[in-house]
Amino acid sequence: MITFPNSKINIGLNIVEKRVDGYHNLETVFYPIPLQDALEIVPAPAQENGFRFTASGIDIEGNPEANLVVKAYKLLSAAYQLPPIDIYLHKNIPTGAGLGGGSSDAAFMLKLLNEAFSLNLQTEELEAYAGKLGADCPFFIRNTPVYAEGTGNLFSPVSLSLKGYKLILVKPRVFVSTKDAFSRIIPVKPPVSVKEIVATPITEWKELLKNDFETSVFALYPEIAQIKEELYAREAIYASMSGSGASVYGLFNAEQQVNTNVFGNCFVYETLLD
Repeated sequence: MITFPNSKINIGLNIVEKRVDGYHNLETVFYPIPLQDALEIVPAPAQENGFRFTASGIDIEGNPEANLVVKAYKLLSAAYQLPPIDIYLHKNIPTGAGLGGGSSDAAFMLKLLNEAFSLNLQTEELEAYAGKLGADCPFFIRNTPVYAEGTGNLFSPVSLSLKGYKLILVKPRVFVSTKDAFSRIIPVKPPVSVKEIVATPITEWKELLKNDFETSVFALYPEIAQIKEELYAREAIYASMSGSGASVYGLFNAEQQVNTNVFGNCFVYETLLD
């Protein structure tokens, strides 16, 4: 069986306070976009680990055993004694980009295993398992726009559609450490919430809707700031870094023609949102 985990962008992101556990509370809107990986599982002969993992496409750093799709398999296998499988993951979603690619892979793995082995897990149960894998993971179970609070794990519905807008996503060849992104953050609760701002026309977002990570990340990686400036120079209606970076996206009217060659050797993704 095969599935296609998609990515997300953050629309606005405020770091509102530091928690006693050392983490931070935030507020943002998660919005799914159609940039996808490919994830396949097939039955396999009995093997020591219960699985074999093969990755292709964009390089994934680190030990394969630490990959979130492997962790998702182990999590459900511990509860349901799943049969051995071969796992194939083809990465198209850039890593270290603030797009939630790894979280999406994990959530889609849970859904794929649930369907393949008739585990009959309900949506809420899948979200609970996803929450054990990472704060962003539960979002990709329902995979619809949400207003996120807490550490990014508390969701409420948001009425927002970007259907018909052109999205241009640009990621330079840098990797932003989340730790570095938090290094210069001073939490502040904004006077107007992200949820209220996204209810206003998109033409008003430029002056109202911020990503608090931009201050620290732009200081460390000026090339990311330059991408945002270039998107506005190309007449983006709204542009922002996604998450803690390093990708930056711009929203354009569907008929706007944008020369993306100006972004050189960056990863560039362009689509019409539906």
